[in-house]
Amino acid sequence: MIYPYKNIAGSAGEAAFLANTERTIGYYPEGFRAILSHTGHADAAKVISSWPGYAPTPLVPLTFLAHQLGIASVHYKDEGGRFGLGSFKALGGAYAVFRLLVDELRRRNGEVDEQDLAAGRLKSTTRNITVCCATDGNHGRSVAWGARMFGARAVIFLHATVSEKRAEAIRSYGAEVVRTSGNYDDSVREADRAAAANGWFVVSDTSYPGYTDVPRNVMQGYAVMVDEALIALGKAPTHVFVQGGVGGLAAAVIAHLWESYGSDMPAVSVVEPDKAACLFKSALAGEPTTVAGDLDTVMAGMACGEPSVIAWPFLESGASAFMTISDDAALAAMRLLASGASGATIVGGESGVAGLAGLIAAAGQPEWRRALGLNDASRVLLFGSEGDTDPDLYARIVGRTGDAVRAGALK
Repeated sequence: MIYPYKNIAGSAGEAAFLANTERTIGYYPEGFRAILSHTGHADAAKVISSWPGYAPTPLVPLTFLAHQLGIASVHYKDEGGRFGLGSFKALGGAYAVFRLLVDELRRRNGEVDEQDLAAGRLKSTTRNITVCCATDGNHGRSVAWGARMFGARAVIFLHATVSEKRAEAIRSYGAEVVRTSGNYDDSVREADRAAAANGWFVVSDTSYPGYTDVPRNVMQGYAVMVDEALIALGKAPTHVFVQGGVGGLAAAVIAHLWESYGSDMPAVSVVEPDKAACLFKSALAGEPTTVAGDLDTVMAGMACGEPSVIAWPFLESGASAFMTISDDAALAAMRLLASGASGATIVGGESGVAGLAGLIAAAGQPEWRRALGLNDASRVLLFGSEGDTDPDLYARIVGRTGDAVRAGALK
C-alpha cells in the first residue's frame, strides 16, 4: 500500500482530487500476475479476435482540445462500435461467459473443444446452462450477447433506475430481464441469491469475498482494448484518465500499462461520479469503503457503491490520483465531443466520457496539473468506454441523436 493520498482542494465545480504525491512505481508485482497478466491477455485476445465482427476500435486524436489544454496530445479510444454492443463491456462479459462454459463443460464431460465453443458449434451442449448477472446496462448486454453466441441461457438483473431502453437492448439478445429494488449493489446480491437457488452461474463484473475467478476473466478481456490503444499510439502515453465504477476497468488498464512499462508506466487518474465515488472514498480512507444510498448519477455505468475486492489492490498501488466529477461535467464532455470542437466528432455516452471530463477538470487547476505533471509535453490517453447505449437519453442530452452526430462526422 502506498499512502496517504493528498486531498488537493480546487474550485472545479463539484470535482474533487486526491493525488498520491509520494507515488513510487517499481516493476509489476509478481503477485498481481496471477490475476491479470500479458499471458492472460494473449489468451483472451486469441479468443475475442476469433469472434465475428472483431476489429480494433478507433483511436482518435483530439488535436484542438490538446492545444486548448496546453498539452502535447490527447487520444480517445472510441469503444462505441465494439461488436455492435456500444461499449467496451462487450470484451469482458462475453469472454467471461466463454471461460465459464469451458470450465463447466470440462467438469461435466472431461474435455471441451474451445474452438468449437467459440464458434458456437456446441449449442446443443450448452443450452441447459444458465448464466446470470446484475448490471447497469452494458455488462448485462455483453453477458446476454455472449450467452446467445455460445448457446447458453441468460437471466439479467436490473435495478429500478436502469432505463427501459437498456432493458430492451438486453432482451434483444434473448435474455430474460428481472427487475429488482434498491441500487446496483442490491441487484448484485439478488443475482447471487437467485443463482444459488436455481443452479445458475453468476458472471459478474465485480468481485466479492469468495467470488473472484469470473471477474478476473472479465477484467482480462478489457486488456484487449488497452493493448489495441498502445499499438495504435506507438509512443507510450504519459497520462491516462480512466473511469472508476467498481474498479475493474481501471485495474485492467493499470495492470496492462504496469506490466508493459514497469517503473515508467504512465500516471493513471481514476475518475468517478461525485454521487457514486466508492473508489475515491476508499483512497481517502486507506481501505475499501462502501458508499450507500441510491447512487443517482447520470453516469449509470458507474453507479456503484462497493469496490471490487480484486480490483482495489491494483488501484491503491498503481493509481496516481482519484477524482470525482459532477453529472454536469459529463454532460458538457458529451456535447463537446458531439460538436467537433475537440478536433473530432464522436458519440460519447454518459459514462464513457468521464475520463475526458476528468482531464478537463484537472488541466484547469494549476495545483492538480502540478501534482500530475501535466505540461506541454504530456501525451494523454482516454478510454471512451461507451457510445449512445441509451439512444433516447443521449438525444435529450446532446440535442441530436447519435445517428445524426455520426452522419455529420462522415460529411
